[in-house]
Amino acid sequence: MLKRILFFFSLLYSSLAGFGQNQVTGKIIDQITEEPIEFANISMGENGKTVLSDDHGNFKIKFTKDNILLHVSMIGYKSRSIEIRYRPSFPVIMLERGPVDLKEIIISPQTNNASFHTISSIDLNMRPVNSAQDLMRLVPGLFLGQHQGGGIAEHIFFRGFDADHGTDVNVSVDGMPLNLVSHVHGQGFSDLHFLIPELVTKYEFGKGPYYADHGDFTTAGYVNFNTVDVLNKNLVKLEAGQFNSGRFVTILNLLCDKARLRGESAYIAWEAAYTDGPFDLAQHLNRLNLFGKYNIILGARNKLRITLSTFSSGWRSSGEIPERTVLEGITDRFGYIDSTQGGYTSRTNAVVLLSSGLSEKLLMENQFYYSKYHFNLRYDDTFFASDSINGDQLRQKESRNLVGYNGILTHRYYFGNNASLISKAGAGWQFNRINNSELSHITHENTLLEYFQLGNINETALNGFIDENLQMGKWLLNFGSRIDYLNFNYEDKLNPPKPARSGLVASPKLNIEYTANSSFQLYLKTGKGFHSNDAKVVISNLGQEILPAAYGADLGLNWKPFAHIYFNMALWYLYLQQEFVYNADDGTTSPTGKTRRLGLDLSARYQFNKWLFATLDINLSKARYIQAAKGNDYLPLAVPLSSVGGLEFKLANGINGGISYRYMKDRPANQNNSLVAKGYFVCDLTANYTKKKYEIGFEIQNLLNTEWREAQFEVQSRLRLESHPIDEISFTSGTPFFAKLKFALFF
Repeated sequence: MLKRILFFFSLLYSSLAGFGQNQVTGKIIDQITEEPIEFANISMGENGKTVLSDDHGNFKIKFTKDNILLHVSMIGYKSRSIEIRYRPSFPVIMLERGPVDLKEIIISPQTNNASFHTISSIDLNMRPVNSAQDLMRLVPGLFLGQHQGGGIAEHIFFRGFDADHGTDVNVSVDGMPLNLVSHVHGQGFSDLHFLIPELVTKYEFGKGPYYADHGDFTTAGYVNFNTVDVLNKNLVKLEAGQFNSGRFVTILNLLCDKARLRGESAYIAWEAAYTDGPFDLAQHLNRLNLFGKYNIILGARNKLRITLSTFSSGWRSSGEIPERTVLEGITDRFGYIDSTQGGYTSRTNAVVLLSSGLSEKLLMENQFYYSKYHFNLRYDDTFFASDSINGDQLRQKESRNLVGYNGILTHRYYFGNNASLISKAGAGWQFNRINNSELSHITHENTLLEYFQLGNINETALNGFIDENLQMGKWLLNFGSRIDYLNFNYEDKLNPPKPARSGLVASPKLNIEYTANSSFQLYLKTGKGFHSNDAKVVISNLGQEILPAAYGADLGLNWKPFAHIYFNMALWYLYLQQEFVYNADDGTTSPTGKTRRLGLDLSARYQFNKWLFATLDINLSKARYIQAAKGNDYLPLAVPLSSVGGLEFKLANGINGGISYRYMKDRPANQNNSLVAKGYFVCDLTANYTKKKYEIGFEIQNLLNTEWREAQFEVQSRLRLESHPIDEISFTSGTPFFAKLKFALFF
């Protein structure tokens, strides 16, 4: 009914406003790769109408004169002006890569998922990225911590959440979900180490539960990385540094230029990395990645993309050590108590995407993906607290097959004076078969003492969503709704069987955006999201607390007061029906009660001149349990204040780099704040000399050699000679001064 009403008014509007108008429909592409460019600004004159290119580079703009001058700009590309004469046309506009110029930024109406594309484009072009972890840190306000020697997914802190390894942050690569449900080391476990950072050409992120196309785990927000489809150059890179660290990367085109003219391309990338780390117990961390992508245009309207990747990693770990061991001189801060911790993991992925243009206005995308995954971890953070004879070492293991589908149908309808309705409808499913999900007590010689958990998990998720973006003049309204159905089945090998459980949740969204002019924009985001619980907990709790809801709101602005400065700011609020806390000792994710979070996010990007840029992110949050007494209502490890900033430079002669900092304030480590996780201030420095055929450079992490703690937890631990467990902070030290050199060839 709504569409019929909109269609009636659009006809009336277009009949009045469209008299004497011409229309330009065109496409923006990269000059070298000829790949479409999304979010390019197309404007008519300095104060004229502005539209953005869509995810296939297409745009449509109307005008009343016989001829117009279109100005096209995009961050990281040289701007162009194109004259359009007399009649409708379909220009294909090629943009050449060039320096970043914040003057070219135009604030314009944009779909809900594109709210932060300006910041993400600036940062990906300017800030140095040397690892998958650096990619995650590009998201303003998102911090990471590692407590197992770099071998497992990083701990995520974001918007007042200790999100464990992904429980409240939805992570994906090329649209393939990374969050692993019912993972033996934490719900939503998201290991990004298979991603080769040099391949990432775009990333998008969203804060809060406001996005209809993102479901489970999207409470604090989401982040999606896109890898390059067509290479613009080959690469060979070698890095070497302290702590016996080395990394080798090769990225090669597999097809010739003639194939590219036929719409066909393929490349392969390989990464090998090794480090012993700064710890007294050498990590022997090794990682191998292999990644390939093939693209082909089928007929006039279809494009097929096939992506294959595999990843494996092994390591030893010092784990967390109690504070008292350093204070009493038992170990130094890079020491260890149990030398037999460590693990092995691997993941192999296959992704197939078929994009079909059913008509000029209608696009269908069908994506299938499959993952084969293994995980084996030995860890010990309590030592002799439970077993004074054999120790408390635990083993976590699982083997998983994951298969899924995402389908999206997009319809674009333009009417009146550059008004539009972009409608999306999507459906998807995912099935996880987890074999021998194990948590067991073992000796230091890896001999089994007791199974705590052992079983097979079958978990199925179905979803569907609609998303409507209506733009009329300065207003953009986004209506969305999503339905998710999850089914949990746990074949417990240690206890009598219990019936499968299922849950259904609906998640409506309403977002409003007002663009006053090309320099100022206000937005209000509201919506409901959810995060699921571990299948083992769902079954043992007889289906209680399966899909607790999250309700949020953001009131924000995008503002460009001067030509070379850009601000994003938002006040936000989030309420959770149930907080989930992962307990490593029993392998469960436990419900702990209702919570409330509120905060302020501020991001600023400033360009001093053609070659010098400044970045600043400040994030404030207050996170509390609602039903607990005051003073006993702190959310452990929720970060009250964090900030990231720096200076980046890119000179015309090829010299580039930057100095940056990240700051995290002290935060409560337990519910009554009697234990405090210490904050830190760490600086990094990078510098390169980049020419057309090669690049040489260096990177220094922790330039000031700050003593800081990367991971901190409240743990009741007992050393061998102690009479009883002691409740205090256990921690993993952060990297000290760490320098490495790099050399790359481009051809």
